[in-house]
Amino acid sequence: MKKISTLIVSMMVGIALMAQTTPPSIYDVEADAKSDVKAAIEKAAKEGKHVLLQVGGNWCPWCIKVHQFIHDDKTVDSLITADYIFQLVNYSKENKNLEVMEMLGYPQRFGFPVFVILDGTGKVLHIQDSGYLEADKSYDTKKIQLFLKNWNRKAVDPESYKAKMKDK
Repeated sequence: MKKISTLIVSMMVGIALMAQTTPPSIYDVEADAKSDVKAAIEKAAKEGKHVLLQVGGNWCPWCIKVHQFIHDDKTVDSLITADYIFQLVNYSKENKNLEVMEMLGYPQRFGFPVFVILDGTGKVLHIQDSGYLEADKSYDTKKIQLFLKNWNRKAVDPESYKAKMKDK
C-alpha cells in the first residue's frame, strides 16, 4: 500500500509540475503590428525581397510548432533568409490587430497559423493556409520549400518567364 501511495503522490507532483510549464512565447501581444509590417515592407523593398508574415498567437500550439520547424530546418530557414523578410503578426484575445488583418485581406479566415506574402510595396500576393503544409502531426519540409520557392520575388516576376515563352 505504501508503494502505491508513493507512486500516486509522485504522479500528482509530476502532473502539477507539467501544468506549471509555460509554453514558449514567440508572439509579442503588445507589438505594434502595423508598424512592424510597414518596417518589414520597407526593408524588403530595399533588399529586393518579399515579406513573409506568420500570423498567429502564443495560444496556438501549431503556431509555435511551425515557427520552431521553419527555424530548425536549415534548408527552409535559408530559403526564408535568402528571399524574404520574416515577421510575426500577433492575433490573440489581448490584441487581434484588426486593422492589420483588414489590410492583409483577413487571413484569419484560414485559421492559424497562416502565412501572408507581400511584395516590396505591401501588396498582398498570397495567403497560405498552413494546413496544406502539414504532414504527420508536423510540417512537411518539401511542401514548405515549394511554397517558399513558388512565391519568392523571382518566381512571380513575369520577366523570368518571357525568355522561356520565346523558346516554345
